[in-house]
Amino acid sequence: MSTKKKVLIGLGVWLALAVALGLLFGSEGRNDAFQPQEEFRLTPWVEINILGIDMSINKAVLYLFLAAIATTGTMVYIARRMQARPNRVQTAVEVAYDLTRNNITSQNMNRPMAAKWFSFIATLFFFIWFSNMLGYLPLPINTAHPIDIFGVEVPSLAIYAATANLSIPLALTLVVWIAYHVEGIRVKGFVGFLKSYVPAGIGGFGAIPLFVIEVISDVVRIISLSVRLFANILAGHLLILFMAGGLVVLLGISALGVFTLGMAIPFFLFEIGLIATLQAFIFAILTSIYLGEATADSH
Repeated sequence: MSTKKKVLIGLGVWLALAVALGLLFGSEGRNDAFQPQEEFRLTPWVEINILGIDMSINKAVLYLFLAAIATTGTMVYIARRMQARPNRVQTAVEVAYDLTRNNITSQNMNRPMAAKWFSFIATLFFFIWFSNMLGYLPLPINTAHPIDIFGVEVPSLAIYAATANLSIPLALTLVVWIAYHVEGIRVKGFVGFLKSYVPAGIGGFGAIPLFVIEVISDVVRIISLSVRLFANILAGHLLILFMAGGLVVLLGISALGVFTLGMAIPFFLFEIGLIATLQAFIFAILTSIYLGEATADSH
């Protein structure tokens, strides 16, 4: 049987299954009780309030804790078990190490700066990567829709990523933003750092609007760096949520699940295989560029 016939038969079976489900179950109507935004609401598990600051433990804190353990634990475990002939896990970590050291850090800074900031940038990369990857691991964290097990309400399985909450990427971004300003001022001095906002060779009145534009551009980095990471991870989780069943529940059309589930699997694999790593790479390399730019001799 040719590949074309196999594909046509598969599509025919897929369509027939959807039609059969549609005839059997029909439409239950719109489900207003299901609120997709509840999947991302941070409900306090342990309420902690210190001097008016909400420091409650919730699922975002849990995922941050898990990402920190995964990052530290993996690096320590591999470091203590280095072999002359590395196994697959050690090889993967060495490839990631080489990526952060030679491709991300060394190519955007001079040697002294790269040696000084490599550990910081590598930690950012691995921490964000683990945070993103853990976000695709179903855990019992959905307190909005608990399930009853022998009379005990247990949180249902759900996926969530700490980086899908804007406060986490924003906190990381502020650390980066402050770090490269402090480093730039340390290397060039306060006045010299301000002068670096204007490209060499431009003076007089024309330097004023350029200086203002560069300052605005520098401040906007706080938004662009944090929102890029947050928006990509959040959008991916929303697509998976709707395609994996959220849209079926929301519209009350069971037959729709045959189509959406078929799209949810590629979305899920795409997010894990590319987006999680790509966003960690982009955040780390932009951090490296900003640090290198802040300390470079010319603009």
